[in-house]
Amino acid sequence: MSTRSKSVPGAGGAAVPLAVLLRREVVGEKTAAERPELQSGLFSQAKKGEDFTFLKPDCERLPGVPSSSFSAFGLFDGHNGNAAAIYTKENLLNNILTAVPADLNRGDWLAALPRAMVAAFVKTDKDFQTKARSSGTTVTFVIIDGLVITVASVGDSRCVLEADGSIYHLSADHRFDASKEEVDRVTESGGDIGPLRCWPGGLCLSRSIGDQDVGEFIVPVPYVKQIKLSTAGGRLIISSDGVWDVLTAEVAFNCSQGLPPEAATEQIVKEAVQAKGLRDDTTCIVVDIITDKANLTTPLPKKQPGMGVFKNMFRKKTPSDSSSHTDREYMEPDIVEEIFEDGCAFLSRRLDCEYPVRNMFKLFICAICQVELKPSQGISVHEDSSQPGNLRRWDGPFLCQGCQEKKEAMEGKRRSRGRKIIHEDWYDMSILRSTLNCGPKTFIPVEVQPFLTPM
Repeated sequence: MSTRSKSVPGAGGAAVPLAVLLRREVVGEKTAAERPELQSGLFSQAKKGEDFTFLKPDCERLPGVPSSSFSAFGLFDGHNGNAAAIYTKENLLNNILTAVPADLNRGDWLAALPRAMVAAFVKTDKDFQTKARSSGTTVTFVIIDGLVITVASVGDSRCVLEADGSIYHLSADHRFDASKEEVDRVTESGGDIGPLRCWPGGLCLSRSIGDQDVGEFIVPVPYVKQIKLSTAGGRLIISSDGVWDVLTAEVAFNCSQGLPPEAATEQIVKEAVQAKGLRDDTTCIVVDIITDKANLTTPLPKKQPGMGVFKNMFRKKTPSDSSSHTDREYMEPDIVEEIFEDGCAFLSRRLDCEYPVRNMFKLFICAICQVELKPSQGISVHEDSSQPGNLRRWDGPFLCQGCQEKKEAMEGKRRSRGRKIIHEDWYDMSILRSTLNCGPKTFIPVEVQPFLTPM
């Protein structure tokens, strides 16, 4: 079950179906071949050398078919080494494309993309377990196809959009100090939440790729948001927490206003570093989506107060809106509109889809790793499900045995293979002392013990 038809908190109406938005492009003579121009820039200052980026403006989901082109941008903020960030950068996009059924038309591809991104994040994390155990990374991954932007994120890097004079947050912070819901989920799955961090390991994030030494309750299931821009275009800022720990979205857009993307990224990083010094890797990507109606090198219109949520996005429907007014509906409105949003951490919900998206995916293929299954081999994602409604354990989608074990570990139904360790990145004395007072469960490396002399 998805939230495709639900309204956004604070917005004035319901999300608009993707089919309606795509039909409007046809009516307005905005076909897939008439895509906006993208201009991008990147700037980074390194402290540990664990931030990695992915900028690929010219991708094709069907090789040799220009009409299937799209652009992809990603930011990977690694910790406890760079292995997870590098592996994710090299494999995530291919895993996304593998999870999308072949030969879909553009509308179906965009509708299938949110589920495919969930599957790809989990597959990338599962595959990385065989490569390394003590490294992790945040991920903010953006796919732009025409005016449709799809963002999937875990961790605390962020993607924000300025369009039509307002600011929209397209990612979510998966930090223990930002979500009581995430604290409750990890605790119920077997995690031990101390002062703003998860023990063992001392990780402040509730979702990431990697971090197997902490525990598999630190899940790779991403928050996904999909929107359609107006024909005015917009500007995206994708940055690591080295920026967002210092600057608000409003400050980031204001300090880079009127600058081309390359200069804008440098200015944003400069503002962040000047404020508190270079305490962490600080990386910024700026992407301008430019249409015939947009000129982002001129000063942007004054922003309307939105408090970080979608505001003034939707046209309020009236009883007079009926099928006899179909063409008028397809022609309007020319504003930023939400298509999809879901941040649930449970795969039984995220891999399930409503019709017609459900029928785009083959039934006897593992919904995560895409291996073919015999009918007797597949395990329903609803196995052991306690969700109310009409869900049945013999309903698909199905998982292979390995992916089912991964799902159970993420939900705390199977013992995690995590190690008890505190990494040098988190040698905060007050936290370490608090940990010792909690009991003997956490292993403290010998080299850390000299710092733990009671005050």
